[in-house]
Amino acid sequence: MIVAGVIGATGYAGVELVRLLLRHPQVESLYVSSVSFEGQQLEDIYQNLFGLCDSGDGRICGKTSGLLATAEEVVAASDVVFTALPHGVAEKHADECIRTGKNLVDLSADFRFDQDEATFREWYKTEWQFPAVHAESVYGLPEMYREKIRNARIIGNPGCYVTSATLGLLPALKKGLVATDTIIVDSKSGVTGAGRNPSMTNQFCECGESVMAYGVGGHRHQPEIKRNCTIAAGKECGIVFTPHLLPMSRGIISTMYAPLAQEFVGKLTTDQVWQQYRDFYKKEPFVRVLDAGKNPTTRNVRGSNYCDIQVYVVDGGRMLQVISVLDNMVKGASGQAVQNMNLLCGFAETAGLDMIPAAF
Repeated sequence: MIVAGVIGATGYAGVELVRLLLRHPQVESLYVSSVSFEGQQLEDIYQNLFGLCDSGDGRICGKTSGLLATAEEVVAASDVVFTALPHGVAEKHADECIRTGKNLVDLSADFRFDQDEATFREWYKTEWQFPAVHAESVYGLPEMYREKIRNARIIGNPGCYVTSATLGLLPALKKGLVATDTIIVDSKSGVTGAGRNPSMTNQFCECGESVMAYGVGGHRHQPEIKRNCTIAAGKECGIVFTPHLLPMSRGIISTMYAPLAQEFVGKLTTDQVWQQYRDFYKKEPFVRVLDAGKNPTTRNVRGSNYCDIQVYVVDGGRMLQVISVLDNMVKGASGQAVQNMNLLCGFAETAGLDMIPAAF
């Protein structure tokens, strides 16, 4: 049993962590903090937690009855700390965790680029303040780095779009099925991906009854997708990534298009590629390659840690088309963070994540 802590517990990813950790069988106590709401009751901010923050069985949010603590108190009390904060803020908490023998799972981009500070600086316009802690970090996509995650001190949780795209492309890249010069990633997300702070983009009257492309040619998840694909393929990958905002609260659907490698053009069928995907993911607890011909939908992964995938060979046997869906708040963020915690702590990887998707 462990004590877990969440710094930034009142954002969407933070409160989703609270929801998952409160039901986790190996989490004895839970400490939470929020700069914006410090000293307030968490259940007053999110009434879905009413009566659940101090249930009498040892599960406590904050110091008492859901009272939001300070970040320093959370780190001091916890064995594993989750940071759900704006980019550039988690490093100081990671440094404190390293010095005091704690583990940290960060949901921002601070630890997603290993030692590559130049790429982080280019896309996030900020410098690392604690460069040494990055030597202790591992990129937290279990399907690629499971064994490294088990022995890490700091985990950089992947981006939500990145998770859907990487899992969709990973088998094809690993097996050399596709050419890597230009891979198109077309993704669409629910509004929770924009965060809880109100903006012109996520107001109901602006995003309702509409679909909008944004960050075209310059979205921050593009270099992360490119990095993952390049590592998987063992050679440089060209990525064209376009995200879109959908008028729904949660979920991501990504459709990827990649030309088949020249030696496979006209020689691979949909059934053959589908079988290779099935074999590749057969031992993965949270990746489901659907039965042939059944397309993934966001509603069938809603509230769960699953990523559902389907594949097709199209354009007369010249192109691979992959459809990938996940819940951006769970497998795309907080659920994957808990999955990483399970690996760090030696728990069953599925512990606390065995939710059945809500189909409607």
